[in-house]
Amino acid sequence: MPSNDARILAQAAVPTAAAGVIAAVVSGVVAGGKGAIGAVIGTLVVIAFMGLGLYVLQRTAKSFPQLFQMMGLMLYAAQLLLLVIFVALFKNTTLFNPRAFAIALVVATLTWIAAQARAHMKAKILYVDPDASSKGDKPEKTGHSS
Repeated sequence: MPSNDARILAQAAVPTAAAGVIAAVVSGVVAGGKGAIGAVIGTLVVIAFMGLGLYVLQRTAKSFPQLFQMMGLMLYAAQLLLLVIFVALFKNTTLFNPRAFAIALVVATLTWIAAQARAHMKAKILYVDPDASSKGDKPEKTGHSS
């Protein structure tokens, strides 16, 4: 992953992990040990799903820039659907507190989306490929906008 992509990943994952720690502490106080475990699992699920999604989206942008917007919309819809499925699957679990799990999942997802949007707005991503213009070719769009 290029440094810009890794930076965006870190700028989204770190605030999400921090929100997960806060959710785990609050859930631990309110619902005990099972609440803390539920919050940690919910946060880890979000970081894994959203991180993998960001990786797939960045790969798509590099390989097929014309599919970037469509892939992004489809990816977010699929991620949210999978998160809803996770909540439904673990609704009646005794391994952890399902309410703490669901709340941490929602908080972590909203934190990830906000942090990723902020990271993309702050990133200096070129819209055209500067190497193409130095070779005398017509600049190509990269699929990213800033």
